[in-house]
Parts: sequence; structure tokens; C-alpha cells
Amino acid sequence: MSAPVGMGRIKLSDGTVIKLKTLIIDVKESGFSPFGGVNFDVKIIGGIATESVPDNVKELVKDRPLAPPGPPREGWEILDIAEQQPAEAVTSVSIPLGNFSIKVVSEVVMASRNTMYRTPDE
Repeated sequence: MSAPVGMGRIKLSDGTVIKLKTLIIDVKESGFSPFGGVNFDVKIIGGIATESVPDNVKELVKDRPLAPPGPPREGWEILDIAEQQPAEAVTSVSIPLGNFSIKVVSEVVMASRNTMYRTPDE
């Protein structure tokens, strides 16, 4: 059985589009809750990847050096999130207290870029 997957997309103020992925790996009952009788321990993983970068942004970094290993300390600019479709993954769990739907919603809350360096893909 495959893990429930949620896919999202984020468009940044410079036109870059980022993909966001969330996977529910495991759900276990983890004790009593006064809000519905049960708590769940939900294990998730997530990731991001660049879907597209506008040509004008690629032009900014075309002659820059490759980024060093690890994030550099200098050169970061905060970007606004222009549009967002959150990544939502949903699964069902059956326990003695009944059947429950577990929903994980992942959203991006901040974004930045560094035009002092380029990556091998740009």
C-alpha cells in the first residue's frame, strides 16, 4: 500500500513556481484526547522542488559562481508568496473507538532567494 500523498504549488513574487509534497508515512493511536476521545501520532515527510524559474531570474545568476555546499550566509532576499495551493494528504484509520480521517495540510510560510550564486540547473 502506498503512502497518502498531497501535492501543492507555490508561486513566488518573482514568478518562480515551487512544488510542495507531503506524505503520510504512519498513523498510530497515541492516547486519550478530550477533543474526540483519542490522539494520533502522525508521521509525515515532505519536500520541495523547483518547478520553473522565469528567464529574467535565470539571467540574474547566469554568470555567478556555483553555490557552495550548505547555504551561504550572505545574499538572501525575502520573497512574497503570490499564490499558494497547500499540499493536503488524507488517510483513514480504524481503531476500536471507530473510523477516523487524518488530514495533513502543508503550507509554505516564507520564501527567499539568493542571486549571488547559481545552481547547476540554472
